[in-house]
Amino acid sequence: MAFMSQTAPAITRSPADVVRQSPVSQAPNGICYAVSGEVTVSNGELEKMVAAVPAAIAAALQRKAYYFVPLTVNQGDDTVIADRYDVALSDNAVCHRNLNLGDSQCVFISTRLMDDKFSVAFEFYINVGHAFVERAGVSRDFADLVWKQAESNVRGETSMDAWETRKLATTNGPDAEKYKNEFFAATFSDAISVYLLSLYIDVDYYDLRERDYPLLAPGAMAERLRKVAELFPPNPGFEFAVYYKRRG
Repeated sequence: MAFMSQTAPAITRSPADVVRQSPVSQAPNGICYAVSGEVTVSNGELEKMVAAVPAAIAAALQRKAYYFVPLTVNQGDDTVIADRYDVALSDNAVCHRNLNLGDSQCVFISTRLMDDKFSVAFEFYINVGHAFVERAGVSRDFADLVWKQAESNVRGETSMDAWETRKLATTNGPDAEKYKNEFFAATFSDAISVYLLSLYIDVDYYDLRERDYPLLAPGAMAERLRKVAELFPPNPGFEFAVYYKRRG
């Protein structure tokens, strides 16, 4: 019987059923979140992960709730949530899915596609960063900083979106101003995401390297992160610091 239960397909439910059946917790910063199914990251780590978001950022995430689930799966036009990891479902699983249910937006994060707290946290913080910028916009001080860096031809960027929009914004084409604003939005949400990750866990910057574009020079990234920390100071119990490793 134990063997049969292990080989049985994972149970899938609709997002609405998961929302109905999952008790929601509210972190001290006001963010609502829930856990459903066989999630390998401990409740204590998830609690710390959510609590790391500074209150000033969390305040812009009203009427959003984050659901940490094993797998969020595309099935045709529908989305279903698996109660555990299932290799048969993993090919159609997505890292996260934002769904509007009632008057709230629910964000389902597939923890078992990543299966370590660093990756799960970064996926969560990327979503938070984009959601914040979408609702609150870009800080003028931050935009001034990144544009100064772009004009100085600082090496690399923080995401493919930032890399592509920076190239388009600096070519003086007819849509340069539009791409400039998109560049600001991309870099601000990226910097917020990395900043939040650094509050939760020690980050080796080079762990964030991508193959498709060169990573932003460390000194320039540190400038951006310090600006974000100035705008959104850490909550009590969390701290931000930048450390440089000596070569050799």
